[in-house]
Amino acid sequence: MTIKIGILRADDIPTELESNFDQYPQMIENLIHAANQERGSEAKALEFKVYRANREEYPSHIDEVDGYIITGSKSSVYDSDPWITKLKSFVEVLHSSKKKTVGICFGHQVIASALGGKTEKASVGWGLGVIPTKLASDNAAQALHLKKGESSINLLYSHQDQVTLPAPGSALLASTDICPAAIIGIDQHILSFQGHPEFSHDYARALYTLREQRYPPQIYKRAMASLQEQEHGALVANWIIDFLAQ
Repeated sequence: MTIKIGILRADDIPTELESNFDQYPQMIENLIHAANQERGSEAKALEFKVYRANREEYPSHIDEVDGYIITGSKSSVYDSDPWITKLKSFVEVLHSSKKKTVGICFGHQVIASALGGKTEKASVGWGLGVIPTKLASDNAAQALHLKKGESSINLLYSHQDQVTLPAPGSALLASTDICPAAIIGIDQHILSFQGHPEFSHDYARALYTLREQRYPPQIYKRAMASLQEQEHGALVANWIIDFLAQ
């Protein structure tokens, strides 16, 4: 059976980086395909379709695909742009239909905001770089194929907003030292991440360098140094595959 995955594109990468890096949907596809191929004989048949949500492009029916992934974005979910309002309405439909939905960064925030939670500019400032993300339960750790006794993964982050009030019914699956709601699940049909499993170290480095003037110097310096650390996006990709295949 082929798993059909719809990617709701919420942004374009900065124009300055377009010649060297893929757009966000392709990053996600590459991440998931690579993790899936590592499964060998256990690999799933996958098919992707991209909808440009930031241009108000959606499927004619939610069942065109088996599940959705909402990308990151430089926009804030509390902005009043029409496309953001429409995306929130679509998330409400996905939730009421119990359609499998995965959120990444902005996608994580828009899910919470659409379903009765709250996203705000973080009082602690930027979350940037490779950051340890502590799993809240042994079940979450097992799902991410961590070794016995391990309870933390490293993910790449790039956010100034964060979920400050999860939507009703949310399970907090993981946190960072500045982001209590770093990974959230709702029932068996929603899974969302504040971090960016799809980012490569090279893309993160290029993005942080491009935006250096936006960051406090110490946060920028620490983030760039953190890129020496391994991140576990491939583990998250396997979690997403299993989640969408259920």
